[in-house]
Amino acid sequence: MGMQNLRGFLHQPSAQIVAVCDVDRNHLQAALQTAGLDPSDGTGDFRRVLARNDIDAVVIATPDHWHVPIALAAVKAGKDVYCEKPLTLAIQEGRDLADAVQSCGRIFQTGSHQRSDANFRKACELVRNGRVGRLQTIDVEIPPNNRQCPPDGWQPQPIPDELDYNMWLGPALWAPYTKLRCHYTFRFISDYSGGQITNWGAHHIDIAQWGHGTDLTGPVQVEGKGEIPRDGLFDTPLSYDLIFTYADGVRLLCRTGGGSGSVTFRGDEGEIYVNRGQIRSHPQSILKSAVKPGEIRLYRSPNHQKNFLECIRSRKTTVAPAEIGHRTMTICHMGNMALRLKRALRWDPAKEEFIDDEQANRLKYRAMRAPWDLKMVI
Repeated sequence: MGMQNLRGFLHQPSAQIVAVCDVDRNHLQAALQTAGLDPSDGTGDFRRVLARNDIDAVVIATPDHWHVPIALAAVKAGKDVYCEKPLTLAIQEGRDLADAVQSCGRIFQTGSHQRSDANFRKACELVRNGRVGRLQTIDVEIPPNNRQCPPDGWQPQPIPDELDYNMWLGPALWAPYTKLRCHYTFRFISDYSGGQITNWGAHHIDIAQWGHGTDLTGPVQVEGKGEIPRDGLFDTPLSYDLIFTYADGVRLLCRTGGGSGSVTFRGDEGEIYVNRGQIRSHPQSILKSAVKPGEIRLYRSPNHQKNFLECIRSRKTTVAPAEIGHRTMTICHMGNMALRLKRALRWDPAKEEFIDDEQANRLKYRAMRAPWDLKMVI
C-alpha cells in the first residue's frame, strides 16, 4: 500500500512528494526511484521526516502496530496525516489518536477508501433513507486468510542486511526474525495486526457503520465463535461467525466469506447487496429510487487521496476522519476479543468500556517495548 499510495499521490497535481521512509533499503530505493528523488530524500527513521519544516503532510503505510505511534507523533509535529487501515492495533490507541487529531487541529484521512466508491455510498444513502424499510440485519462477509504458515515458518532466520529489523519491530515485543514475520504476512500475527477481521473489517464493517448511521458510536454486545490456530507463527482467527448487536436491535453479522467480501443491508421491506464492483437490490426497484431533495445525502468523495489534499487546503473534515476510523476498528477489535475470550462481551459505546468485565477492559491496551510509547513528541 505504501507504493500504491505513492503512485496515487504522484498523480495528484497539487501534491509534491519530497521524502520517503522505509526500514527496508530495497523498498526505500524502489520508492526513491518511483518518486524521482535523490538518495538524500530517503531515510529509515520516520522521526527525520517529521522533523522537517518543509513537509505539510505524511502518508503512513507501515504494519498496523506502527500506525498510531507514528500518527500521534505526526499530528503533534503539526503534520496532516493519511494513515492506512487498519487504523489501530488496540481500542485505546484509537481513542488517544482521535483526541490528539482534534486537539492539534490536524486533517486526518483513514485509508478506508470504500467511502470514496460510488456504489458503497449509494447503498448507504438508500439504506439511510429507508428504502429497505426498517433495518434489521447487516451481513458482512470477510475473506479468509489467503496465506498459510508452513510448519517451519516460525524458525529463526538470519536478518537480511537491507532490513532494520529492530526498527521494524519498534513498539512490538521483541521476537526472533523470520521472513514470514515481516512485510505482508505480518497481518496474520497478533503482535502486529488482527488478521482479516481488522484487515477487511476496516473496509466492510466501516460501510456497515456508514449505512446504519452509527459512525460515532457502535454495538452494545458481541458474541460468536471461530477457529484460532493452536500453534505456529500465525495466530489470528482463520474463520469466524460473529454477531454484533446495537442498542436499536439491529444486528451486524460478520462471518468468513469468499472473494473480496461484501455488505448486505436487510430491512423489513427489502435488501441491498454491495461489494467492490457490484450493487444489487431486492426488489430491483430499490436501486432505481432517487434520493430526493431534503433526504439524507452522504459525503461525496470520488477520489480518496484527492479528498485528503482538498481537505488540507480547506481544513474541512475528510470522508474518513480519525474518529470514524477508530469507531470502526473498535468493532473489529471487539470481535477478535470475543473469539479469544470465548464469551459474549457487553460494550458501552459512550464510555468506550466493557461492562463489568475487567479482563476485557485490560485488552483495550497493548504493551509497548521501550523506548517507544504513545507520548512521543518530535
